[in-house]
Parts: sequence; structure tokens; C-alpha cells
Amino acid sequence: MLLAIAVSVLVGAAAQRVTGMGFALIASPALVILLGPFDGVIVVNLCAVLSSLLILPRVWRDVEWRRFTWLVLPAFVGTAAGALVATLVPGPVLQLGVGVLVIVALTVTLLVTRTEHTASGPAPAIIAGTASGFMNASAGVGGPALSVYAVATRWSQTAFAATAQAYFVAIGAAALTGKLAATGWAWPALDAGAWPFIVGALLVGLVAGEWLAPRVGHRAARAAVIVIAYLGGAAALVDGAIDLLS
Repeated sequence: MLLAIAVSVLVGAAAQRVTGMGFALIASPALVILLGPFDGVIVVNLCAVLSSLLILPRVWRDVEWRRFTWLVLPAFVGTAAGALVATLVPGPVLQLGVGVLVIVALTVTLLVTRTEHTASGPAPAIIAGTASGFMNASAGVGGPALSVYAVATRWSQTAFAATAQAYFVAIGAAALTGKLAATGWAWPALDAGAWPFIVGALLVGLVAGEWLAPRVGHRAARAAVIVIAYLGGAAALVDGAIDLLS
């Protein structure tokens, strides 16, 4: 089981370093199956925050702090709203709604970007940040909304990947703190020896991603971001549908 966990964490960390996002989407399914819903999600949240935190110094000079602020402040509002809605609306219904919203928004955005129009100003960032925070708290898929914003504004891949790390550290830490506080600070029931194994896999993944990052072109990395965003929306939609049907 530890080997399967380590592989999921390693691949997720490498993807995070190369594209700027994708850790939770790649690692979460396997970890939730292997560790259970609570422990799996907490481990994913912890590793995702640690991954972005370790990547951040490497990309610090490329972070666009003004854009980060326009994204993260609304995201905190969206996180609070998403947490509230999650207590009122059944999880499968939320996941279905989020999945449909992500797929439709990303498809429309890709069609629009074939024209000369480019979204700009603080309004798109505020909408994207709020949507990302809401989706992250309600269905665990905060990255796709950020991808939609990046595509709509033609945000450069380098700046997007760097700024996303600071963003994910902020909203990930907020979500993790909220979840732990809501459960009385209950910690995942893992053996103490498992943690060094997990952290080691994370570090190996980041080193692999560091090696791959300069060898992957910006167009390929942006395409990967779009694919990951679509997969995130599809995963939420399918998971929600399965839960409703069962």
C-alpha cells in the first residue's frame, strides 16, 4: 500500500512542478481509495500545500503578486461560501454541478480565445478566485477555475505556474485548517514510519519535475494544464453521478 501511495504522490508532485497544478487531481483518487475518505483527503491536502511551498522559492521571481492578491482574497470568500453550501447541499449534487460548470466554462473559454478578445482587469480574477475557492471547499477541485482564468486572459505559462504555487499554499492551508478544526484536529491514522516515506516520494517527484520543467515547452505545459482541468471537471461529474446512482 505504501508503494502505491508513494507513486501517486511522486507523479502528482512532478505534474505540479511542470504545469503549476494537478497534484490533488492525480494523487487524490488513489489516496482516498487506499486510506479512506478522511485520511486520504487530509494527506492530499497536506502534500499539496507542502509541494507548492517547496516549489515556490524556485519560481518566486516569476510570481505576479498583484494578480495573486486579486485571486486569493475572493478565494477566501468563495471558500467560506463553499463550506457553507457543502453542509446544505448533498455532496454528489455539488460535484455534478461543479463538474458541468468547469467543462462548460473551459470549453466556452477555449472557443472565445480563438477570437481577438482577451479578458483583462480585476473582474475576471475576482470571479475566478471566488469560483476556485467555492469549488475547492465544496468539491475539492479548485484548480480548474484557475485554468479557465489563465486561458481566458492568455496568462503566460511561466507566470501562471509560479503564481499558482503561492495561491495553492494560501487556499490549501485555509482549507486544511478548516477541515482539521471541524474534526477536532483529528490526524490521519497512519503509522509514524509512513510519513517519511510519503515526504520522500514528494521530494523525488519534485526533483523529477524540476528536471522535466525546462525540457517541456510552454505550449505543451499549457496543453497539459487544460487537459488536467478537463479531467478535474470530468472526475467531479462522474464521481457525483456514481454517488447519485448508487
